[in-house]
Amino acid sequence: MRWRLTIEYDGSPYLGWQSQRGGGGVQDALSDAVEKLCGERLNVFGAGRTDRGVHARGQVGHLDLEDPNWTAEKVMAGLNFHLKPAPVAVLAVAPAREDFDARFSALARHYEYKIISRRAPLTVDLGHAWFVPYPLELAPMQEAAKIFVGHHDFTTFRSSQCQAASAVKTLSQLEVSQAGEVFTITASAPSFLHHQVRSLAGVLKVVGDGKFSLEQARTVLEACDRTQCPQVAPAEGLTFMHVDYPAELLDAPAEVRL
Repeated sequence: MRWRLTIEYDGSPYLGWQSQRGGGGVQDALSDAVEKLCGERLNVFGAGRTDRGVHARGQVGHLDLEDPNWTAEKVMAGLNFHLKPAPVAVLAVAPAREDFDARFSALARHYEYKIISRRAPLTVDLGHAWFVPYPLELAPMQEAAKIFVGHHDFTTFRSSQCQAASAVKTLSQLEVSQAGEVFTITASAPSFLHHQVRSLAGVLKVVGDGKFSLEQARTVLEACDRTQCPQVAPAEGLTFMHVDYPAELLDAPAEVRL
């Protein structure tokens, strides 16, 4: 039986989503919980491999359990019980079709990057936002974001360790909004390069603080040169929000949510 899980986590203490040889990945915490629940060490396969320190509110995973007697309620309750006190929670569980794959069935992935621009240090948002202790201008950030939307070679914005076969991606959304001292960057695409969202957030920030012009933002995109990326935003401001899938793959009994 294949199960679809919606997972939330605070990435601060983890080495990223992916399982590590010595442990320390979010995937390792989930595998530990699965083993305690059913006696088998099984992987929860995720929709995206978030980096060290990156958070998630709507990571999606799939898990295969051989015993047909499991119910969504028991899977969710059992995993959450065995995950304690780790900052990982299973928010929803649903039976999934055999051909559902959390990663390869995804149509789009959605991220948010939070910047807080103020003089006072962060307290409640510490570890969950990029602290910038001086003003940022919203309008030029919004204009710069438009430059990157569409089908481009994003070589400038990919990590040197990126394993993607091509740097050409289609960025369907990149928008910047402001609510008081909080700037939120929203990014959506079928898939992303390693460090792409953080690299784009870094460029938007230096445009917002006046250190980079709109023309420079356009030039670094066209350069297709990683060394031209002015700044990579820190991981703690990034959150994986949710994933889109074809409706027919979600046509299963209703999911169970907390």
